[in-house]
Amino acid sequence: MNEASEVVSQLQQELRRGVVVLAVLSQMDTASYGYSLIQRLAERGLEIEEGTLYPLMRRLEKQGLLASEWDTTETRPRKYYRLSPLGREVLAQLSAEWSGTVAVMNRLLGSENHE
Repeated sequence: MNEASEVVSQLQQELRRGVVVLAVLSQMDTASYGYSLIQRLAERGLEIEEGTLYPLMRRLEKQGLLASEWDTTETRPRKYYRLSPLGREVLAQLSAEWSGTVAVMNRLLGSENHE
């Protein structure tokens, strides 16, 4: 891997970290357990590993953005997460912020001054 590729790889990771929370919140309108969420995100083009997702979901729950409940009706108990009322409010605000940021970046990247 050359120097530019290494730098790009590191910067891609930084960009990705910034959008994973928004991506996860955007998919939590209905109750989901971790593995089903990983599959749904992958189907939509965002690969995320269990080692990234589960700690993130626990953190979002601690912050009050997700609520959880255990389903013990199956042979293997599953913890389901869903957006809390605070999570819905935060998702709406983050979505608006994201849209504004994308619009600005599209203008910057599409400008004649871009080299």
